[in-house]
Amino acid sequence: MLQESIATQNNEKISKNRLNSLKKHIKSIKMKVLVIHGPNLNLLGSREPDVYGSTSLDEINAGLEQKAKENHIELESFQSNAEHEIVSKIQESMNKIAYIIINPGALTHTSIAIRDALLGIDISFYEVHISNIFSREEFRHKSYFSDIASGVICGLGTHGYALALNHIIEINKD
Repeated sequence: MLQESIATQNNEKISKNRLNSLKKHIKSIKMKVLVIHGPNLNLLGSREPDVYGSTSLDEINAGLEQKAKENHIELESFQSNAEHEIVSKIQESMNKIAYIIINPGALTHTSIAIRDALLGIDISFYEVHISNIFSREEFRHKSYFSDIASGVICGLGTHGYALALNHIIEINKD
């Protein structure tokens, strides 16, 4: 009986050591986040600054990259004006990316293809909109993504991207 108890304690210590070793290994692997910018977001900084502000897409990406680097996250930014390229990028990220931050731009209101791609890869994603789409034209009030997103940030300007990344960082802390 005593020998069985000692053997059980030893097995528990071995299991805890293996678990701690595995946790350290997982922490050493960089988390990967993909940021997708949809149509016309390449014009940020000059396009309708009264709606979208004066921050350029390069400035948004640089800020996200810095924050990611500080938190040992690998970040990739991608912009396309073409729906099929966004769908392909989403599909290519399957089993390679931990999270997606996406501002689908005008495709928010029309793209069942992007919705299906996001559902098909089973990766948590955060939908970001620089402007408040609900205070704009009626056709902008419908999103094909909000009901399947892990979170939606809308109307907080370009800071919405950083808020999404900060949330990802927070939920992955020990």
